[in-house]
Amino acid sequence: MAEVIVQEGETLESALRRFKRKVQQEDIIKEIKKHSYYIKPGEKRRLKQALARKRSRKKRSKEAD
Repeated sequence: MAEVIVQEGETLESALRRFKRKVQQEDIIKEIKKHSYYIKPGEKRRLKQALARKRSRKKRSKEAD
């Protein structure tokens, strides 16, 4: 769990900015979205394969350049 302690003399905006950065670094939002709904195992496998195809396509296009 991300936790930010507001220091003396620190504005609330800067503390909120630090909190958002910490949440982003710990991939908390990504995990919440991942567990927010159930994905069937077959669907999960298809998504994983599609991502692998996308990555390989991207890698090949970078190598061609």
